Amino acid sequence: MSTLGPILTAVITPFRESDGSVDEEAFVALLHHLAGHGSDGFVVCGTTGEAPTLTDDEHLSLIGLAVREKPAGTSIIAGVGSNDTRHAVQLTQRACELGADALLSVTPYYNRPNRRGIVAHYREISRAADRPIILYNIPQRTGTDIPNDLLAELAQIDHIGAVKQANGASLALVDGLDLYTGNDEDFARTLDLGGVGGILVASHFVGPQMRAMALEPKRRAEIDAALQPFFAALGVGPLAMTTKAGLNLLGMRAGIPRLPLVPASENEIAVVRNALVAQGLLA
Repeated sequence: MSTLGPILTAVITPFRESDGSVDEEAFVALLHHLAGHGSDGFVVCGTTGEAPTLTDDEHLSLIGLAVREKPAGTSIIAGVGSNDTRHAVQLTQRACELGADALLSVTPYYNRPNRRGIVAHYREISRAADRPIILYNIPQRTGTDIPNDLLAELAQIDHIGAVKQANGASLALVDGLDLYTGNDEDFARTLDLGGVGGILVASHFVGPQMRAMALEPKRRAEIDAALQPFFAALGVGPLAMTTKAGLNLLGMRAGIPRLPLVPASENEIAVVRNALVAQGLLA
């Protein structure tokens, strides 16, 4: 999994303000911009990409577009999670056929399976895959935590090779799994622990600094301290919303979120604007 690189950006999905449709041209332009500003790869159709609001046709079309248009030297990680195992299997099969480099598979949400159910779910997904799977543990969204001993058990399943750990309290190396953080604020801590990187959102804006954290350990703590206020500012609202607001401020075509997310308010935009100014990204 370390071949995917340390800076994997959970990329937004731009929607046109006129009709709410996917803006494919803006999406491709964003991939190339991010590749030139520190990103090693992209998680497509993840939470920040507003996957819950995409139809299957839109979802798979975006994965295929990303694979076809990916910048040289970058990787595409396809979000293929669902709380319906059959649906997750279908998305997994299609993402493999479309040529994604790896797969991101979240723990089933809402129906909250027990331990045996989680194992059975991932065994079915493994049978449908022919490339690496990154587990995604984010109990604040799914209602279910994967403890580290269960992660170690899941690591024995074919193709499962990494975890995106968004539960900071459980952040630790697990035998058989590469460790990615799912929280920007934990990126430095993950690298210090020996993790391979992060699936990040702030890298839409501060990718070069986050890349320097990975490549220059002696400067890591200093850079991290300087970025923590920026991470906090993006958290003033849902990340898909605040990231789109920030990109729009920078003159990029990010569009608006889809309901139930709403565009950032004037106060939220002001917080993001001030954070961009503090980072020297906006006059």
